[in-house]
Amino acid sequence: MSKPPAGYHHVRAHIRRNPGPRGARWMSGWLTVGLIALAVLWVKFFGLGDTSANTPTEQRPTPPVSQPAPSRG
Repeated sequence: MSKPPAGYHHVRAHIRRNPGPRGARWMSGWLTVGLIALAVLWVKFFGLGDTSANTPTEQRPTPPVSQPAPSRG
């Protein structure tokens, strides 16, 4: 069996690349999904600021009383 090139090793008669160090920028898919879920739940329960407390409730103006419609008959 020949010697594998630099940066590779033999695994069950196959040549594979040596594992490299994982950088700080690497993030698994599950960690990403977990962070997104945490952000969604945080906004759902705590909100981004209670804007409804600062604004008064919307009041619909009542239309002025008009003359009654003439009856058909």
